[in-house]
Amino acid sequence: MTHLSTLSKHAASLLGITLSDEQIGKFKRLTELLLSWNERMNLTAITEPAEIAIKHYLDALTLAQAVPQFDDLRLIDVGTGAGFPGLPLAIVFPRLQVALMDSTAKKLRFIDDVAQSLGLENITSLHSRAEDAGQSKRHREAYDIVVARAVARMPVLAEYTLPLCKVGGQAVAMKGMSAFEETAAAAKAITALGGELFGIEEVMLPTLDNPRYLIVIDKIKPTPRRYPRKAGMPSRQPIV
Repeated sequence: MTHLSTLSKHAASLLGITLSDEQIGKFKRLTELLLSWNERMNLTAITEPAEIAIKHYLDALTLAQAVPQFDDLRLIDVGTGAGFPGLPLAIVFPRLQVALMDSTAKKLRFIDDVAQSLGLENITSLHSRAEDAGQSKRHREAYDIVVARAVARMPVLAEYTLPLCKVGGQAVAMKGMSAFEETAAAAKAITALGGELFGIEEVMLPTLDNPRYLIVIDKIKPTPRRYPRKAGMPSRQPIV
């Protein structure tokens, strides 16, 4: 549990987030499930508990730097993979409704197992491509916060995320050192999709040398109906 004590300490000192004993217990169980499932399928290349705590859990919680409060909001995690950043957010903010979307069904089976094992009633898994969800009446412009980590470059990611975001909401992309260059390349796409760049926040995680960045985009007007385009089009022909 040493790694989770470290997580709790850093969450408090860096983000002002106090983890309860119950939440720490859920992170412990999440680690166990992640490593167990990872033996059967490729969920994560990070397998040391201390690294998982920093690079998956604390990294996810840094979204609190960009979002003033999560309570009573709807959030969708686009291309969630093994459930990051959505799962840690669901554990720490029980009043946040979290949809975890991925196009790979077996990863969602892991997420469903986690939700059941941890008693996370604020989680919904969604098997879909972003382009299809963005044109669905159920999901289009239905979320207060749209987040994505390690999914695509920003000109493409803008078309994946902004159609899902309601006017007045925000899309947040979690990026590495390419954040500023990618954001500049996505300027036309962000505007075309109804967004406006709010800012780029630097994130420093303990034990890591290089900063990470949160690219925060305000949704200021509805996305035109023609976006997102059909599955595969945004990546083949980005808006540039």
